[in-house]
Amino acid sequence: MTRRTPALTREPLPAAFILALGLLVTAAPALGALYKWTDANGRVVYSDQPPPPSIKSEILNTAPPSANPNAVKENALKDVELRQRQLLRTEQDKKTEKEGADAAKKAELCTQARGQLKTYESETPIYRFNQNGERILVDDAARAKEIERLQVLLRERCPA
Repeated sequence: MTRRTPALTREPLPAAFILALGLLVTAAPALGALYKWTDANGRVVYSDQPPPPSIKSEILNTAPPSANPNAVKENALKDVELRQRQLLRTEQDKKTEKEGADAAKKAELCTQARGQLKTYESETPIYRFNQNGERILVDDAARAKEIERLQVLLRERCPA
């Protein structure tokens, strides 16, 4: 009679194992602490286990010092560099926003100039008002002069 071995199967990790692993990871920082307190008999107790909550205790050692003696200076330099990058980014954002506003204003002026040019090139009579508020018809010479001015402006400042 031959004995048959069951095939190895992979089962999902049990929930209890995952929970225990999570607790271990969250409790890891407390593993290095050393506690000092005085017990009910007046003896000073040192332990790596925290005392009951009703007893006042001191934590004697915290996280071990950094292996790098210049860590504080390096962190300060990193903070300064971060602030400089943030300031530079803010300035660039303001510059980009201003350039966008300027471009929008230029586009609006170009649109207005094109509209005025179409009006002056049409056969429609154009009137202006003088200082007294009287309506005056724009003659052909003034119309031609304004058309030339608008064409130059559009050529120089407004792309096609």
